[in-house]
Amino acid sequence: MSSNHRPGFTGSTLDREDLVRTNPERLAALAGSLSARLLALDGIDPILDDQGLLTWKSMAESDPGSELIFLGVQDGKPRFTEVRPDLPQGAARSRAIFRMLDILPPEEASTYAAARSLIDWHVRHGFCAQCGTPTEIFRGGWGRNCGQCKAEHYPRVDPVVIMLAEHEGRVLVGRQPAYPPQRYSALAGFLEPGESIEEAVARELHEEAGVKALAVRYVVSQPWPFPSSLMMACVAQVESDALTIDYTELEDAFWVTRAEVAAVMNGEAGAKFLPPPPYAIAHTLFRRWLAET
Repeated sequence: MSSNHRPGFTGSTLDREDLVRTNPERLAALAGSLSARLLALDGIDPILDDQGLLTWKSMAESDPGSELIFLGVQDGKPRFTEVRPDLPQGAARSRAIFRMLDILPPEEASTYAAARSLIDWHVRHGFCAQCGTPTEIFRGGWGRNCGQCKAEHYPRVDPVVIMLAEHEGRVLVGRQPAYPPQRYSALAGFLEPGESIEEAVARELHEEAGVKALAVRYVVSQPWPFPSSLMMACVAQVESDALTIDYTELEDAFWVTRAEVAAVMNGEAGAKFLPPPPYAIAHTLFRRWLAET
C-alpha cells in the first residue's frame, strides 16, 4: 500500500503477547530483564530522537511510584510504559504533540497511540465504577480490578464514523470552528448505542448537513488516541446536494469536485482549502477516494 494511503497510527511492529499479560511471574521477569525498555515521555507526549523516532530508556529510570504497562515485545525486547502519579487527571493535548505527529512514521505513532490511550484511561479510571473502591492494575496494564466487589474494568474504545457524502462526482467537506484557518475535512460523529456503522453515517450526515444517505460503504479505519477513538471511514452516496447545515456543529460546508480535491491534496496554489494532516484518517479517505478513478 502506498504510504500516502496508509492510515495514521497503524502498522506497529509490537507483538502484544496477550498470553504474557495473564502471567504475573512472566511479566515480572520481562520487566526485570536487562533488555526491557521503557517508553520515554514528557508528561504524556513522546520524546523523539534525532531521526524523529520514539525514544526508549532503561527500566531503572522508571518512577518508583508508577504503575507499569506491558506494551509487548519489539525487536526481541520487552517494551513498557508507565502511569506516573504526577500526571494530571485526563491527558490534555499539548501544542507540541501535533508537530511531533507530522514527523513520526505511522508505525511509530501506532505504538505511541496504544501507550497514550492506556495511560489516559488509567489516570481517569482509578476507582471502581460499580462500588467506588480504588482499583488496581492487572493483566499487564490492560485492565483494572476491584478488590472489594471483584469487578474487572477494561480500557474503552469509542467508535467514531467519518465520512464523505458523495453526489454526482463531488464530495462534501466541512469545517469546525476549532480547525486551523482554511482547513476542511470529512464530517464525523460518534456512534450511538444501538446503531450500525451505516446508520450512524446516515444520521450524522442528516443531522449536520441535511443530506439523505442512499448507500454507505466502509473504506478504512484507524485509532485516534485523543483519548481512545476508533475512526471508521466511509463514503455515502446521497440523494441530493441541497444542504441544511447545523451551525452548532459546523462553521461551513460545501461540495468539491475531484479535481478540486486533487489540487488540495497536492498542495497546489489556489486550492480551495487546506487538507487534513497525513496522520488523520480524513487525509487517507481523501486519498482513497481520489485513487478510485
